Amino acid sequence: MRLLVVSQYFWPEDFRVNDFVVGMRERGHEVTVLTGLPNYPDGEVFPAFRADPDAFARFGDVEVLRVPLIPRGRGAVRLMLNYLSFALTGTLLGAWKLRGRRFDAIFVFQGSPVTSALPALLFRRTKRAPVLMWILDLWPESLSAVGAVRSSRVLGAVGRIVRFIYRRCDRILVQSRAFWPSVVRDGGDAERIRYFPNWVEPVFQAGLEDVETAPETRPFAGTFNVMFAGNVGEAQDMPAVLDAAEAVRDLDAVRWLIVGEGRAMDLLRAEIARRDLADRVHLLGRHPVDRMPAFFAGADALLVSLRPEPIFALTVPGKVQSYMVTGRPVLGMIDGEGARVISESGGGLTAPAGDGAALGAAVRRLVGMSPQERRAMGDRGRAFALREFDRDALFDQFVIWAEETIARPA
Repeated sequence: MRLLVVSQYFWPEDFRVNDFVVGMRERGHEVTVLTGLPNYPDGEVFPAFRADPDAFARFGDVEVLRVPLIPRGRGAVRLMLNYLSFALTGTLLGAWKLRGRRFDAIFVFQGSPVTSALPALLFRRTKRAPVLMWILDLWPESLSAVGAVRSSRVLGAVGRIVRFIYRRCDRILVQSRAFWPSVVRDGGDAERIRYFPNWVEPVFQAGLEDVETAPETRPFAGTFNVMFAGNVGEAQDMPAVLDAAEAVRDLDAVRWLIVGEGRAMDLLRAEIARRDLADRVHLLGRHPVDRMPAFFAGADALLVSLRPEPIFALTVPGKVQSYMVTGRPVLGMIDGEGARVISESGGGLTAPAGDGAALGAAVRRLVGMSPQERRAMGDRGRAFALREFDRDALFDQFVIWAEETIARPA
């Protein structure tokens, strides 16, 4: 199969689409990637890319075609320009870069923004290839939830774009079963929808038994460490996490370790100082995904959090699978599907989104358990992740769906 992958984000940015491409190549398929200039999450084009763009023209043996875009920068206006610029250059310059090439199928990695799928719809027509779009983020709900857009008129316009895109895809893949009603509402055809959750990435598959602890975590070897890893944005609700840190301030052994960066880091630093939590909450910076097992090895529990918004209750953050398979207990300050997965697995404890006091109570429960009880909890989560989110099984299923769609396009 000749597969074109359209994604605004790609290596050296850290997204699951990178591993998806690797998985398709492992299965012998020919893959080409159309993407933008790497600028996530800092909002500026990566210095290494600026210095030598040719070094990023191939991902292993996969050709990577890049179109210019306006970097994310900071602020809502720059972010919207970033979104719109890829839709425009991906469609116009992407068509030029792909001229004369044929593909059997087109895969769209659709986090934010949904407009990143627009180039694929042109290629669907010009290449006569079906489009399979993987939805990780529901629009326009996400725009409203994070406060990026407040105008009902703009949100209505985005909703019309969403319906335009969904109804022109041959297959729609959703990362959460809870997405189904919204996609049916806007896409109009449940028969085209399939459940395709985030999978366990290879870097985490083996667990932590033989992993050496990251040097950055060794100063906390004698404490009970609650670790958050990933993007630090508005959606992650760090003020509520600090509420939990304040709620267990009396537990001298508890430390909160934040591994990552993001648009809300300045606010987080200011809040740590204002609340006098510098001795309890430690910022360890952003590190490559291949180092994450070493950081997780220094944790006693792994934290995932989202703001109390209806849209976030529908999603399962990708870090849930990565956390669970490590065999560490998972703490979730989330609602809906994410909380259901953690609870159903028996691999952790949950608190309502935005409820720092309840998260603090969950931390107290974990601290009060014996090491054997926490180990058993982590083992249950790992077994569940390996069973429900197996990478090879999900990739093989994708290939079946793609081949079916090639044979019988919608």
